This record gives sequence, structure tokens and C-alpha cells, in this order.
Amino acid sequence: MASPYNPPYSPPNGSHRTKQPSLSQLRAFAAVAEHLHFRDAAAAIGMSQPALSGAVSALEEALGVQLLERTTRKVLLSPAGERLAVRARTVLDAVAELMEEAEAARAPFTGALRLGVIPTVAPYLLPTVLRLVHRRYPDLDLQVHEEQTSSLLEGLAAGRLDLLLLAVPLGVPGVTEVPLFDEDFVLVTPSGHPLAGRDDIPREALKELRLLLLDEGHCLRDQALDICREAGRSDGAEVTTTAAGLATLVQLVAGGLGVTLLPRTAVPVETARNTALGTGRFAAPAPSRRIALAMRTGAARQGEFEELAEALRGAMEELPVRVVGGGS
Repeated sequence: MASPYNPPYSPPNGSHRTKQPSLSQLRAFAAVAEHLHFRDAAAAIGMSQPALSGAVSALEEALGVQLLERTTRKVLLSPAGERLAVRARTVLDAVAELMEEAEAARAPFTGALRLGVIPTVAPYLLPTVLRLVHRRYPDLDLQVHEEQTSSLLEGLAAGRLDLLLLAVPLGVPGVTEVPLFDEDFVLVTPSGHPLAGRDDIPREALKELRLLLLDEGHCLRDQALDICREAGRSDGAEVTTTAAGLATLVQLVAGGLGVTLLPRTAVPVETARNTALGTGRFAAPAPSRRIALAMRTGAARQGEFEELAEALRGAMEELPVRVVGGGS
């Protein structure tokens, strides 16, 4: 006679089965397949023997196959049970991995963070960003992508990027901006230029200067042109556009081809040890730009990103910038 804990398998009557196996049923079957003993299997997964036996019987009915051969002395896997035990274990392992991944996702500052950065920010701020992340968020897998603003916004909208570090305002629906700091623009000139070394340059001085700017597509170009228009420079005034990056731009200035505007964070990197270059500061209020983090509005990690922004503000106080709060 069969044990009350392992009743004999009774095949279904051939009716169409619509119930899916439950994880509890699969877990019970996997335990029996491993231990080939109901009491040991039940103890291993913290389930009573009657519940375990019922779960395995329910799984057999749902699948329409006999998984076990039950006797009063032992439990054996049927041929079908041998095959499906492997599948059951694969499913349970996959679910365990899913739960581990979900746990990691619930933990802040873990997993991948795909950060997009514009070229006129990346070389000058990334050292500070990377030091902060390595020190404060060692479990965060930071992945950096340097692209122009339009490409970054496309990547954010498509889900290719999680967070952007760039100049604002963007004025893009569905994008939330979290400001970090404002920084002044500095006039970079040949070393012998009359404006080199001054700290009271009026904006109107930009009206007639031979201005060198970045290529189309760089937001810094647009910002510089806006500054020039505010200074009264006509749209027809000469602008020589020949540089794809700030490093090339300052070399053109050093060669005497004109002057340019640099964000203040870029000045130490781009002008250091070049005696052919001079710099000048504008009279207050100096032209400036705002740098912010940008994310999809309602992003699942918005709280995490706002916490990162606050940490970045603290780290950037050592830079020549004016840190601004989240409500600015």
C-alpha cells in the first residue's frame, strides 16, 4: 500500500490543461528529485510532507506526465521525471538569479549607470566625478559616453543612457534638469593681446574681435554666439569656425588666428604651460553657463540621481565654479 504522503499518480482524464505549474510545485519536485525521499525533501525546503506530496501530484496533473514512481520503501524518478527534473532546476535557478538582480536594483548605487557627457565638460569634470564615484559608490558600474548634446538627448529618450551631464537649459519635454553649478567664461587671447591679463573686460569688447568657435553641433558654440549677440555683436561679424575641440581651438589662438571663449573649468587644462596664450576675465556679471544632470522625468532612479547630484555639488566646491542648489 502506498504511503499517505506519496499517493500513487493518477493521470488526467485527457481534458485540456490550462493551469501553469507554480514555483512552489517546481521547488517541491526539484527537492524530491534531489533527495529521492519525501521526508528529507520536505525538511530541505521547509515544507510539510503532505504539502510536498500534494505539490508534486499537482505538478504531475498540470504537466500531464508521471514524474515519480512511488513505493512504500523508496521514491524513483520516472523517465519523464529524469528529463523534467533538469528543466525544473534550470527554471528555479533562473528565478533565483532574477530575484538577486531585483535585490541589486533595489539597492542604490549598484549595477550599471550609463552617463552621457558633452565634450566641453568631459575632460574637465570627469576626474572629479570619477574620484567621487570610486570613493563613495564603489559598487556602481559607471559607464561614460562622450557625445554632443543632440545625441545625448536621443540616447536618454531611447533608454540607451540613464543620466546626462551637460549645459542647460535644454527646454526638452520629459527631461528633468538637476542643476549643479554655474561657471564663468574666460577670454583666451594670444599672450601679447591688449586684453590679456585684464579682469574687467566689458562684454562689448566682443563686438569686433576675431572670434574662433567650435564646429556646428557643439552647445558651447551656441552659448558663445548668444553671449556675442547680447554684447551687441552683429550676426554678420566674422566668426572663423575651424575647430572640432577646445584643444585645437586654443592652439589656433596661440598661433595668432584670433581669440576664443573657454569655460573656466577648461582654462587650467587647455592653457597651462603655453606661454603663447593669455587670458582675461570679464567684468561682473561675467557671461556664464550652467551645468546640470539631466534625467528622464519620472525615472525609476530619480531619488538616486538627486542624491548623486548633491554629492557632486560638494565635490565640485573645489573647482572654480559657483555651486547651485536643487531648487535654483
